[in-house]
Amino acid sequence: MRFLVLGGTAWLGVAVADDALRAGHDVTCLARSSTVPAGARSVVADRDHPDALEAVVEDGRWDAVVDVSRTPAHVRRAVRALEPVADRYVFVSTVSVYASHAERGADETAALLPPSDDPAEYGAAKVACERAVTDGFGPERASIARAGLVGGPGDHTGRSGYWPWRFAHAAATGRSVVVPADGDRPTAVVDVRDLAGWLVGAAEGGRPGVSNVTGDPVTLRQHLGAARSVAGASAPVVALDDDTLIGHGVAPWAGARSLPLWIPDADHQGMNDRSNARAVRAGLTLRPLAETLCDALAWEVRQPEHPHGAGLSDDDEDALLTGR
Repeated sequence: MRFLVLGGTAWLGVAVADDALRAGHDVTCLARSSTVPAGARSVVADRDHPDALEAVVEDGRWDAVVDVSRTPAHVRRAVRALEPVADRYVFVSTVSVYASHAERGADETAALLPPSDDPAEYGAAKVACERAVTDGFGPERASIARAGLVGGPGDHTGRSGYWPWRFAHAAATGRSVVVPADGDRPTAVVDVRDLAGWLVGAAEGGRPGVSNVTGDPVTLRQHLGAARSVAGASAPVVALDDDTLIGHGVAPWAGARSLPLWIPDADHQGMNDRSNARAVRAGLTLRPLAETLCDALAWEVRQPEHPHGAGLSDDDEDALLTGR
């Protein structure tokens, strides 16, 4: 197959290109950077420019396009330009498109946010992108993957790597680990390699329509247990309730001074518990969570700064424990 990745130089795009190359496909990556996986062809272009896709449009017919954009203007331009020369369009969306996350186990029929052309409105912008793809290619030639939290090696957000690293670091330095006291809330991580494999399968055909491509939900307690196990750590934990954490400025979910994956709001628990049954029926294979976290830890220890992207620093933890 002739396989066009719109991206291919960042984390997920690289994983998609690598998977397609291993499957024997002819892969071209269009991106601002020329650094693409070995074996792929690079087309350097800035999708802000109206003629960014000219080179690939004139390069013959494509069997499939995979697009990870969050910018509706980019997606609409790509759909218009590539529909005449591409057989299938695979778009990476997000479970953030849903209007509500209060219900656990909801499927792809749940109500969506109103679309927005502002990429800063992440979920609403992805809704607009989805509509552009489906309107342009039609339901049988378009595959929409609503991804959940993506993790594994290369996770620059720190969300999947923080906990195994924190347990390993605590064990090595004689520290304890601050965790949320309520461990019954759901978490779900889809390994970047499993998501990439599903996307390549969708590009190869047979997976039209919309699918939640998410990890299986496990409790936060189970997730932390897996992180602790792969770290081989016996560091003690200090469990703090939501009010204490929030009162001391600890952020939920992600970002600086956060506890990754922790969602205290009862109305958002469905963010980590969406039905992935349709994607599984269409071929989604999920590796064990422990494997994802083990490989994330191996990547984390090679990074120059910790925590990066998300989590509490040692100073953050000390201040939290002193002031509680």
